[in-house]
Amino acid sequence: MTTEPVEEGRPTQAGPAANLIAASVVVLLGGVAIAGANSFGEGPGTWPMIVGVALVVLGLALAIRARRDEPPERFTRDSLLVVAAVASMIAFVAVITTIGFEIPTVLLALVWLRFLGRETWRTSIVVSLGTVVVFYALFVGALDVTIPHLF
Repeated sequence: MTTEPVEEGRPTQAGPAANLIAASVVVLLGGVAIAGANSFGEGPGTWPMIVGVALVVLGLALAIRARRDEPPERFTRDSLLVVAAVASMIAFVAVITTIGFEIPTVLLALVWLRFLGRETWRTSIVVSLGTVVVFYALFVGALDVTIPHLF
């Protein structure tokens, strides 16, 4: 396990154990997805089950390769962006059934583009609104998907 920067400007490496920890997290998430899919039953639970099984298989593949792969970078202050992205997605899922997908989708896209992606305000607003219009037209209008929506 090295603490020296690999190249100037790059964070230090975390070591091979970090690969194994990351693989374990992926397997755990897959297991949670499988358990959740089972609670939905056949039909609605099919897609989450497929995703859960894929996560478990990929996590196990990562675990097998943990020692041979290049060690990942250590967590830094910039790693908190990932935490912010996950937290915003959890908030999105928590409110979408209550107020529909339009407002949470605009806010999620705006936060991701402006604050996580550091895009300009103009780009963030235009793309966020455009995303909702396209999603609405596709899922509600064209595919008649039953998702919570305001209009």
